[in-house]
Amino acid sequence: MTIERFEKGPRMSQAAATGDMVYLAGQVAADTVGTGVTAQTQQVLEQIDRLLAAAGSDKSRILSATIYLADMAGFSEMNAAWDAWVDRDEPPARATVEAKLAGPAYLVEIVVVATRAPR
Repeated sequence: MTIERFEKGPRMSQAAATGDMVYLAGQVAADTVGTGVTAQTQQVLEQIDRLLAAAGSDKSRILSATIYLADMAGFSEMNAAWDAWVDRDEPPARATVEAKLAGPAYLVEIVVVATRAPR
């Protein structure tokens, strides 16, 4: 089976797809300066939309999402951004956990697995 990789770098790809499945790497905000949980979540969700589109999918086809928060105190802020974005007719399975992220400026990281749209 062929594997497609999207936005490849020397260490990792931002997304990989094979068959009908799409796997995204953990997505963090590109701009963290002066941003809070809401703004970082919105940035991450925009990146997810872009990567899913590149792989032939969209948010209505997300099977699962794992959300990592640097501090669970930001849970309601993240949820507000998520709720404004998520496909309410096709919400994915989801888990949210508190974790120490790759750098102190990162407040949110999201990993998703999705299926591709039928071809």
